[in-house]
Amino acid sequence: MPRGLDHLVLPVHDLDAAGRLYEALGFTVGARNRHPWGTENRIVQFPGVFLELITVGEGAAIEPQMPGRFSFGAFVRDSLAQGHGLAMLVLESVDATGDHAAFAASGIGGFEPFFFERQARRPDGSEARVAFSLAFARDVLAPAAGFFVCQQHEPQNFWNSAFQQHSNGALAVEAVTMLAENPSAHAEFLYKFTGEHDLVSNSAGIIVHLPRGRIEVVSGAALAFHTGVRLPEEPARLVGFTVAVKSLDAIAERVRAAGIAHSVVGTSIVIPPEAAFGTVVSFVERAV
Repeated sequence: MPRGLDHLVLPVHDLDAAGRLYEALGFTVGARNRHPWGTENRIVQFPGVFLELITVGEGAAIEPQMPGRFSFGAFVRDSLAQGHGLAMLVLESVDATGDHAAFAASGIGGFEPFFFERQARRPDGSEARVAFSLAFARDVLAPAAGFFVCQQHEPQNFWNSAFQQHSNGALAVEAVTMLAENPSAHAEFLYKFTGEHDLVSNSAGIIVHLPRGRIEVVSGAALAFHTGVRLPEEPARLVGFTVAVKSLDAIAERVRAAGIAHSVVGTSIVIPPEAAFGTVVSFVERAV
């Protein structure tokens, strides 16, 4: 079965500064959490999907990358060494063990499954256990991008409707964007990773429609046309995401008032990567 978007991992050097930016954009940003190995995050939730702002915390004990074992912490650390911005695309899973086997059989896996748990903070300040099983995949044509699926074992303790209410009228993460010189070269990997057979191909690149959201792999020319952002096509990598909102006028008013750099491109408002910790953030208006 096709897998929907689960979350996007956005490494940043200054977690609190990134949190302040997302709050200025009108998002509800969660409190700081710490993983057992020392990375720390703040989360922006939507129904069924979230943004994970993440950094390496003080005293982190990062496990090195080893053959057959993917180190999430090392990937975040190494991504930060190259800059900051969207680094990992995560899809939902109902059976991470089965997905691990499927990835290995199709030639995009080979990493051990990974389980971890931590304490999450509820809106009332109390704590609750959350636990996750991960199965990692690798696109050999895009080694700078990370891919895995996430199975939640305590979803009732993680998802919270109060965290999904945003003053900017945000409704959903509608799409994630990957940049590549040859978008169609990534079609086989995405088919195996997402479980979605039907990929749409056009002059801009390829689109994978998922049960929740979509993945767009575009050329540099297409990215510039749709966002006004010009970036080198190589290496192939994740570069941005699109959020659906109730009113673009409200977003425009908010970013102007906050002094956040932005541009209006067609029917989108775009925050360029230099203003958004290395990530292209686009807003589009959708009927409620």
